[in-house]
Amino acid sequence: MQPTESDSSVLSNTAWPPLRQTAWSDTCATLQLWMQIVGKVRMALTPATNHCWNVTLYPTVRGLTTGPMWQGTRSLQIDFDFLDHALLVETADGARRVIPLQPMTVAEFYRQIMVALERLGLAVPIWPVPCEVAQPIRFDQDQIHNAYDAEYAHRFWRVLLQTTRVFTVFRARFQGKVSPVHLFWGALDLACTRFSGRTAPEHPSIPGLPDRVTRDAYSHEVSSCGFWPGAPGIEPFFYSYAYPEPAGYSEYCVAPVEASYNRGFGEFVLPYDAVRLSADPDVALLAFLQSTYDAAADCGRWDRASLEIVSPKGDLSND
Repeated sequence: MQPTESDSSVLSNTAWPPLRQTAWSDTCATLQLWMQIVGKVRMALTPATNHCWNVTLYPTVRGLTTGPMWQGTRSLQIDFDFLDHALLVETADGARRVIPLQPMTVAEFYRQIMVALERLGLAVPIWPVPCEVAQPIRFDQDQIHNAYDAEYAHRFWRVLLQTTRVFTVFRARFQGKVSPVHLFWGALDLACTRFSGRTAPEHPSIPGLPDRVTRDAYSHEVSSCGFWPGAPGIEPFFYSYAYPEPAGYSEYCVAPVEASYNRGFGEFVLPYDAVRLSADPDVALLAFLQSTYDAAADCGRWDRASLEIVSPKGDLSND
């Protein structure tokens, strides 16, 4: 007998749990803003790296982490723990502050992080305005977003962790320049990007992002894949796009059958539920990642022979 949507204790511990946006949209919106605050601390404490790879967060066996950051010779790390539902602010000299993850306003979350950093002797000023959201409210003034459903935060993390596992296998098939598997806190999407090695035309402006960030992110040809948890009215999906989009890309035949090209988003999309409910989610997701990359590489005439690795050790297709 299959567990039902109401069997939360069972479903939250499956590899690919249900994550209907309608069930946790308020928590998703609040969590995105909390992660932007932590991400901006990371941005303030790390040297700029191409494609903004210095600002991203990374899935862990308990949640998400900034990884080590430095203020002078002191090192700091901030972790979201979705097992104990706490935010851990820790230093290499053994000092730590713990902020319980529970319903609270963005303004209160921001205040608690700033106080924790100050008490650790590591005050970090950040620009307190969200990015990539409509009608942004300063973090220190946001009394609207205050939801935290621990069950769905836990599910979201589990999806990120499993997606990272499959993306890591896909990433290993490429020996050209390729990004880490990381979470961009602006839009709250987990991504991995391959590069052809050729420069790209200047990218148009993206609302909510400085042009310098956009130009840097798309300075070279890319085939990028990711997972996005959705937004009100939009259920979560996996995506894949190419920039610049070559002729014939949107008409390319991709797998699995549930995948399609979404002209509104300008990318191929595969509903998360199509993967979760498939007979073999790993196979379904890898088919999507590989076929959409094939579309970019074939239509864009990438030098595939020099960029790809045939049957790398540990590939799921060889297990």
